[in-house]
Amino acid sequence: MNFKLIQNIAVSLLLARWRQTLVAAIGVTFSITMFITLLSFMSGLNDLLDGLILNRTPHVRLYKEIKSSDFQPVDIHSKKTKQYNFIRSIKPKAERLEIQNSAAIIKNLKTDPRVLGVAPKVTAQVFYHVGVIEITGVINGIDPEAENKLFFFNDYVTEGNFMDLKNIPNSIILGKGAAEKMLAQIGDVVQITSSKGERLSLKVVGFFQSGLQDIDNVQSYASISTTQKLLGESNNYITDLQVKLNDILLAPDVAKEYQRIYEIEAIDIQTANSQFETGSSVRSLISYAVGITLLIVAGFGIYNILNMMIYEKMDSIAILKAIGFSGKDVNRIFILIALSIGVFGGFLGLLGGFGLSAIIDQIPFNTNSLPTVKTYPINYNPRYYLIGTIFAIITTYLAGYFPSRKASKIDPVIIIRGK
Repeated sequence: MNFKLIQNIAVSLLLARWRQTLVAAIGVTFSITMFITLLSFMSGLNDLLDGLILNRTPHVRLYKEIKSSDFQPVDIHSKKTKQYNFIRSIKPKAERLEIQNSAAIIKNLKTDPRVLGVAPKVTAQVFYHVGVIEITGVINGIDPEAENKLFFFNDYVTEGNFMDLKNIPNSIILGKGAAEKMLAQIGDVVQITSSKGERLSLKVVGFFQSGLQDIDNVQSYASISTTQKLLGESNNYITDLQVKLNDILLAPDVAKEYQRIYEIEAIDIQTANSQFETGSSVRSLISYAVGITLLIVAGFGIYNILNMMIYEKMDSIAILKAIGFSGKDVNRIFILIALSIGVFGGFLGLLGGFGLSAIIDQIPFNTNSLPTVKTYPINYNPRYYLIGTIFAIITTYLAGYFPSRKASKIDPVIIIRGK
């Protein structure tokens, strides 16, 4: 049968029940709008949380871990005898936390084409002195320029200039939580004592806020030279090497390779943040589940409307079949009706989803815990719009397919006789 004729009949049936058609189209529009908005927001939220953690985390971290020896003297002595040794209270090896030959390792790492950059670090357990009170904390000795280049350090310095760590001797950038505990202000001098008992007076030149309260309550930053002086160590004392790769997916294999080559501990970002990545995946899965559920509900609405249309247009369908329309022609008419509703409603849904996402993106997001975030996070990934379009078409097609099969099987003789 001529497709243009089928199209004209489908349009006539749609206009005959334009209110119900409009309701079905609005249902699809609402579903697509919420589907896109929900996924855009949740994906943006995941990106925000990833930024808080992953932007400040090296892809591969090289460090020295103090642990017990794998071989004990008694095992060596009895290696050729048929006996087993059970040893308790094994003490760790008497080694320093310093990475040996760190300068040579850094030089070698920088020649690796997979490496974007390397930032050395010195970690020191300290006590902040507030009168007679001692507050435990951690000072990270860093190269401010390398730290900012690789890990966006300046974005998390809420007050002061991060380069003051390099330009001002014996300076410190306090974690926001630690500064509030000590009632410290920029320009104040705080007393710091290392775990070795070395004491040093440091000038506060800024505040750091990561958005993670547990970190901000204890963590502060100083230059590598200042931290080495606090620990009473030489200028080649380095405890961590933070490596950022060009491709984060290479991190697990690169970490194993570096651990074997340099004979120090290496941990990749995926292993260090496995629980966090699982949380992001669960949030995305929930968003998809809710969005698809909305589309399915809209599909049921179209299904019910087409069913009612078939019951009301039994005589019209019978006449069509009596004058030569086949069951396949009737089937095409109702599928075309369903797809028309899906395409029209889906198109408006795409516009609505983009518009609502844009509005949310402009809403100010003011919170003291996340000073680097100015608006609500939205991810305008075209993939969500493509998924929404595909699901709208599939859902409405299926919603129209089953009623169309029923319409195609109507016997015109029975209907015309009034039975």
